[in-house]
Amino acid sequence: MDVVLEEVRSVVKDVSAALTADTVLIGDGRVLDSMTLVELCLRLEDRAASIGFEFDWTSESAMSRSRSMFRTVGTLQEEFSRQHAEQQA
Repeated sequence: MDVVLEEVRSVVKDVSAALTADTVLIGDGRVLDSMTLVELCLRLEDRAASIGFEFDWTSESAMSRSRSMFRTVGTLQEEFSRQHAEQQA
């Protein structure tokens, strides 16, 4: 399931950006500004609802640079998948 990469591609304004699991979402070298990050989160909420779970992107650690799920596309995909699996159990 590569939902996050698909949704990041849909919100990134720079169509020439090479997006991978290692693409930085917050911090230095990021591809998203704060408004686009919120747009991405809302899109992920909608995607999660369409596949039967609730995606929570509002935790206290979400915006921490060192441990945030938003560090890279890959860390966000891992968290999205973790929440999906946890709620399906």
